[in-house]
Amino acid sequence: MEKQKKNYSKREVSDFSEGKHRFQKFGRWFIPKFILPIFYKVEYIGLENIPKDKNYIVAPNHISYFDPFLTGAATLRPIAYMGKKELFENKILAFLLDGLACFAVNREKLEVSTIKTALNIFKTKIWLLGIFPQGGIRRNRKIEKINKGFAVIAKQMKTDILPIGITGCEEYNWIPLKGKIKVCIGELVSYNQEYDAIIDEWGQKIADMIDYEYVKDSPNEEKAETNN
Repeated sequence: MEKQKKNYSKREVSDFSEGKHRFQKFGRWFIPKFILPIFYKVEYIGLENIPKDKNYIVAPNHISYFDPFLTGAATLRPIAYMGKKELFENKILAFLLDGLACFAVNREKLEVSTIKTALNIFKTKIWLLGIFPQGGIRRNRKIEKINKGFAVIAKQMKTDILPIGITGCEEYNWIPLKGKIKVCIGELVSYNQEYDAIIDEWGQKIADMIDYEYVKDSPNEEKAETNN
């Protein structure tokens, strides 16, 4: 009998287990504390903007594979990140991402399963939802081509967005103590405004914090699927 393929796009509350919390906690402690300091000085700016008593969506720009660990080290909360479904086609990578409580999304359209998973994340009262609004890694020092989906989810969940700007590892530095990473945390972006206003506020805040160029253009469309 053929083994049923695991569905990485749908997560229940029980999927955000203590074991995954510990695995992620180890990663956000070990990598920023022991690996990155060999090559980078890491500076956190704006830690006072991180809410202490409410849920929110973590929304950083994306320039390296270090980003999830850097944001986790800032918030000190477990974060369930969205990842493009193609990443989960590699069995080894899928196993690692699953252990970190990441879940698969279709970047072409926003599906009901994604909304349900986001709802289940917030039901845990501990985990946060993490979204890279630009999608994949972008190292051109521009905030552009922002996907609309993160704004849709914020309004659906009635949850504000924490903008986090990361710069300094646009190119990986492997020379000891030569690099510097800045992780800048801005004030919350309110969900209680129009989609375009949410996108513009997030993009402008990120650009201002890390001295990037904000290119205001038509966001990448993500259509909600309502018949799943």
